[in-house]
This record gives sequence, structure tokens and C-alpha cells, in this order.
Amino acid sequence: MRGCRGYACAMLYLASQSPRRRELLAQLDVAFGILDVDVPEVRRPGELPRAYVERVARAKAQAGLSASRERDSDAVVLGADTEVLLDDRVFGKPRDAEDAMAMLRALSGRTHAVVSVVACATAVANDVAVCESAVGFAKLDDDAIARYVATGESFGKAGAYAIQGRAAAFIAHLSGSYSGVMGLPLFETAQLLRGAGIAV
Repeated sequence: MRGCRGYACAMLYLASQSPRRRELLAQLDVAFGILDVDVPEVRRPGELPRAYVERVARAKAQAGLSASRERDSDAVVLGADTEVLLDDRVFGKPRDAEDAMAMLRALSGRTHAVVSVVACATAVANDVAVCESAVGFAKLDDDAIARYVATGESFGKAGAYAIQGRAAAFIAHLSGSYSGVMGLPLFETAQLLRGAGIAV
């Protein structure tokens, strides 16, 4: 799993159990291991939405770095967080079908922000890159929302939708990064990896 091609060798890890992030990182053609980290994703009182996303991403990377130290002191660990933001509200993962439907009703016919932050932690640094995209939803009626939620695709997704799935039919326009909306902005991730000595 050495992520080195002409650079100093370093172990690369992804501190995430998200299959989407694994698939996206694999597109960069780098070898990596997976670390399972447990970081609370709870917004603090008065915490600005973008500051919250960055804090969680940094915490995931740092937790992964701590977990990897027994294996490799030269580890490079990526952590990421992606949230849907609208009117200063953070739309995380829905608790249940009712919550998912409420989120989709709120997003219907409006443009929201998707903020994806990637953190890259090493023994000497914890750098971040921020990617913000604007996603415009078409107007959705309750039947369309109910049918979508019934597929199960809403669950485990910020904002209760997956841009790479059936919800693609809801999106009237996208300005920004498709991979960022999925959960791991590849342009920014590649920049961070190069800065950490991983050849991409």
C-alpha cells in the first residue's frame, strides 16, 4: 500500500468507511488502506456551518493518524466531511424516512451549497482543502419525494440524496465539483496528496 512513485515512500490511508469515498480515491490510481474512525458529527452551538465541516474533516484525519501510528510512523491520512447547507442550516444524514422527506422538501426548487472538506494529516502537518459547489434542485412533488425515499438511497447521505444515483434526475444545475458533491473532491484531494509526497 505504499503510495510512492518517485517520491519518498509513505503509507496512505483513508479514514472513512464510505464506499463512495473509496471509489473516488481509487480513481486517482493510488494504493491506500482503510481506517475505521469514530468521530462525532455534531455541530456545536453557534458554530458556523463551514467551520463545522472543516473541524470534522480535520478530526477524522487526526483520529486516523493516531490509529495508524502503530503501523507506520510515516503515514499520510485523509479524512473528509461533506455537508449540504441551506439558509445556515446543515443537512446531515437523515435519521429516518420522515426526516429524509423533510430535507428533500426543503431543498425542492432551491439552490443549496455542498461543502466538502478534505484534511490530510501527517506527523508534521494537518492541511485542508475546501470545495464548495452549488446544486439547484427542480421542484419536487411529494409523490416524487416519497418514491425516492422508498428506494433507500437517501439514507447515509448528507441532504438525503445521492447525486450519482436516482437523485441525478432532480438536479437542474450544478456549479462546482461533481466528485465534491459525492463526498471527495478529487482535484483538491490530488493537490493535498502531492503536497504530502504522494505521486498522483
